[in-house]
Amino acid sequence: MRIVTVGRGAVGAGLAVLWKAAGHEVDLLGRDGGDAADADVVLVAVPGDKISQALSKVTGLEGKIAVDAMNVLPERHGDFPSYAEEVKSFTRGPVAKSFNMNFASLYGAVLEQRVRPSNWYVADDGAAAVTEQLIRDAGFDPVRVGDFTRARDFENAVWLLMSVQPAGGVFYRFAAPGEL
Repeated sequence: MRIVTVGRGAVGAGLAVLWKAAGHEVDLLGRDGGDAADADVVLVAVPGDKISQALSKVTGLEGKIAVDAMNVLPERHGDFPSYAEEVKSFTRGPVAKSFNMNFASLYGAVLEQRVRPSNWYVADDGAAAVTEQLIRDAGFDPVRVGDFTRARDFENAVWLLMSVQPAGGVFYRFAAPGEL
């Protein structure tokens, strides 16, 4: 799969390393933007107050599947109902929200875990299969917690995970009985 990340920070670069190791082709775009026309999927991993600024410098977004990995910390920015909907205003394609409930500081340790950690996500139906594949290829087990209409709820829930963190973050695991 060809992936373009918009954002080269801890999340964008960290996931790029994991996805490249899984055999994907990944291009990282920074502040100067670039072209996403050849991408199968676009990861948006910039600060929430920089979404429109960053995506306005990227060409070839129309109709692309996008994964929004942004959080509202320290506070929500903008007038869109959710950051995922702001992303969708640029791509006009299927969007998922994922990787915002995982600690980028732990990406280097995800593959060393005894069992795969979970990764929650919400998505349009058209983005769900690709998002699940990218979650698996990054070393996590996907857990869909809603459809795209739940994006804001999902964004607002990040405080829950962040409030239980020990220094450096945590992995979490949701499994049906007998799966552990």
